[in-house]
Amino acid sequence: MALCLVADFDLGKDVLPWLRAQRAASEASGAGSGGADVLENDYESLRVLNVERNGNIIYTYKDDKGNVIFGLYDCPTRQNELLYTFEKDLQVFSCSVNSERTLLAASLVQSTKEGKRNELQPGSKCLTLLVEIHPVNNVKVLKAVDSYIWVQFLYPHFESHPLPENHLLLISEEKYIEQFRIHVTQEDGNRVVIKNSGHLPRDRIAEDFVWAQWDMSEQRLYYIDLKKSRSILKCIQFYADESYNLMFEVPLDVSLSNSGFKLVNFGCDYHQDREKLSKHLTLCVFTNRTGIPQLYSSLHAPVLESSRRWYFQWRLEGSLCVCYSPKHASWEQITYSVFYIHKGHSKTFTTSLENVGSHVTKGITFLNLDYYVAVYLPGHFFHLLNVQHPDLICHSLFLTGNNEMIDTLPHCPLQSLSGSLVLDCCSGKLYRALLSQSSLLQLLQNTRLDCEKMAALHCALYCGQGARFLEGQIIQWISENVSACHSFDLIQEFIIASSYWSVYSETSNVDKLLPHSSVLTWNTEIPGITLVTEDIALPFMKKNQRVDKCTFIITKWKGKEKMSEVLSFKGYWEKLNSNLEYVKYAKPHFHYNNIVVRREWHNLISEEKTGKRRSTAYVRNILDNAIKVISNLEARNLAPRLTPLLQEEDSHQRLLMGLMVSELKDHFLRHLQGVEKKKIEQMVLDYISKLLDLICHILETSWRKHNLHSCVLHFNSRGSAAEFAVFHIMTRILEATKSLFLPLPPGFHTLHTILGVHCLPLHNLLHCIDSGVLLLTETAVVRLMKDLDNTEKNEKLKFSIILRLPPLIGQKICRLWDHPMSSNIISRNHVTRLLQNYKKQPRNSMTDKSSFSVEFLPLNYFIEILTDIESSNQALYPFEGDDNVDAEFVEEAALKHTTMLLGL
Repeated sequence: MALCLVADFDLGKDVLPWLRAQRAASEASGAGSGGADVLENDYESLRVLNVERNGNIIYTYKDDKGNVIFGLYDCPTRQNELLYTFEKDLQVFSCSVNSERTLLAASLVQSTKEGKRNELQPGSKCLTLLVEIHPVNNVKVLKAVDSYIWVQFLYPHFESHPLPENHLLLISEEKYIEQFRIHVTQEDGNRVVIKNSGHLPRDRIAEDFVWAQWDMSEQRLYYIDLKKSRSILKCIQFYADESYNLMFEVPLDVSLSNSGFKLVNFGCDYHQDREKLSKHLTLCVFTNRTGIPQLYSSLHAPVLESSRRWYFQWRLEGSLCVCYSPKHASWEQITYSVFYIHKGHSKTFTTSLENVGSHVTKGITFLNLDYYVAVYLPGHFFHLLNVQHPDLICHSLFLTGNNEMIDTLPHCPLQSLSGSLVLDCCSGKLYRALLSQSSLLQLLQNTRLDCEKMAALHCALYCGQGARFLEGQIIQWISENVSACHSFDLIQEFIIASSYWSVYSETSNVDKLLPHSSVLTWNTEIPGITLVTEDIALPFMKKNQRVDKCTFIITKWKGKEKMSEVLSFKGYWEKLNSNLEYVKYAKPHFHYNNIVVRREWHNLISEEKTGKRRSTAYVRNILDNAIKVISNLEARNLAPRLTPLLQEEDSHQRLLMGLMVSELKDHFLRHLQGVEKKKIEQMVLDYISKLLDLICHILETSWRKHNLHSCVLHFNSRGSAAEFAVFHIMTRILEATKSLFLPLPPGFHTLHTILGVHCLPLHNLLHCIDSGVLLLTETAVVRLMKDLDNTEKNEKLKFSIILRLPPLIGQKICRLWDHPMSSNIISRNHVTRLLQNYKKQPRNSMTDKSSFSVEFLPLNYFIEILTDIESSNQALYPFEGDDNVDAEFVEEAALKHTTMLLGL
């Protein structure tokens, strides 16, 4: 499956054996079963209650006496710890522990069994308790009400020092959220007690809301309140110093008025009726991670090494998505929406389910994968949505129930926590959701649909992000299936996407400046799904009050001056605000293209042909840029190359390379504010080097596959099937780069022409030259003239090639070909050069200087003029070269050519 779940925690493997060992040790010491008494049939009571920000997992179970026991699993150390035991028959539904493990907050439902009364607080349904667990064990009742109360401690940054004040959120079923400020003091060594426990200060955070979600890793509270039947999404950000701000509010087109009260990720909700889950709406907010690399090392130690590098390659995105699935009266057709708030639009997807007779009770699951959002309905479909580039549906992967990979995902309800954590409450397993490179490559190779190939290619490159091994596997498949896609150019898409990922993590906003795909529009429908895209309102970002220095500007409003504070955001909020500003004002898009490079390159080539090239300093600077690119490319890849690339000058490709360096650097300097110039220059070199390296890699793979040798570079043999296959790959590479006007590695055109001469009949070869498929380089033509003998067939080939060469190169090549035809061309060029500056002079007498005397008087007169010009102006118009071209040679050539034309 494209998505795989790697278990980070399993109650059955990480907790149950420890509990059994504790019981065995207790029995051996004769202390009785104690609080750690766990029998085989008591395993059903063992369940996860909460996952805290630092990765600690709180669980609970009941012993054989019905006592409620709280335990904690420390993910960094993989150790279990017994927190507290309630010697009461209570049902726990919410629990949280502070970061120092000194305070435990829990909400419990009192037993309704006859004869059992709660001595803590009689007459109430729910008790919310605050317990000192190290080591006093004092218990304070925070709430004793008939409604449910959920609890959640706030966590400071991992590296911050323990604070004297702990903050605890209480979320009430009566639609309000409070924050308790709990002062603690340390006495007698490690004894930690609550200070002034009789009166704990509290703040009302929110009220009159109908839905709320907790983001434990980012310490954010999302909630929705209804204003005039409009659903308004708000977000509160809690900070390391325990302060908080309302960050934004945005209207959402979702129907929550009759949905009742709903909480997401405030612990594990075991009180929902799972059979009714599929009939309820689903709503969740996903953002990308904002940084704390320590979270990986503490929480995800069991994750595979191959995946570990991927987590460290994460980069801030500033994405904000709201995933919504309304109530479904029937499962024949299902609809769900994703609000890409950071992009300013929403997409609503509709799909018809197959096998609707099957019992659907699980409901839709939305999973957060940072760069992607997964929409999953067990046994029916799996939709992987690209969050950063959602414009084209072909960049998202949609698989239906017909795909056998769908069945590999669990069919149980999954709870998506912060980041990529997924909790299976039924089994007590905590997973890390990962995208499987091997499955994506398998899908890329086996699927018949272009849209799935496109999505699988991009998703696989995202997982690898420049990994040489992954690129090699994709290139191997491309070389064997170069014509597999009809809706887009496979080589072109791979080159653009892989080059994008090579510099993606260097700095922010690269996704707005570089194209990630060669496809600009996609009009082909995706089988099994329909899509409606709509613009949405952008969030109103609240003023950030946590800035140390406020910048003020003076504005005029209704004729009066007014002082306004400039908004200032940091971290994730800065990036999100940047994305929103881009949506508001970025018209057209900032993506780089080679239009300016194309125009300037054609100008330089035209100037070269006319001999009127601009200043040498300008051209030298461009060629120096190309030298830097090639040096950077060779430094990145020290392995020897099989193909003869990067070994010749090829001034045209070097000009194109240098121009692209210059233009792309200017593009980055305009739009990447605050980034050092040296870093930008290196990014540009890395990006263009990657382009060229990918082309070389594709060609190397094909060369190695067909076992070609250096003898290919000579013209003394006919082309084999292997050479024709490589020629075909090179032609496809040329087509891919030509439309995008990308540079090719020097030597590419020479090798391409040599293979073309080997493999193509003469008329096909000349057609390829005339249509621009083959570009004649001086190196290739020189080899052709030297390697081929002067048989009739080769003479025809050489003459056809010479006629198609630019004049300056043609003159050089003619001197290398010892043949009357070459001499004829030389003489004609010489006569043309003489007559270009000829001025007719009055003549008193005609002197016959010709050694020929024919009755064709115009020819006699023409020969006389040439002889006179050459003898009188030889100093002014000398013939360039070592050939001995005199009047007699010109006369003979001219006479022969004329008699042939006249048929004399």
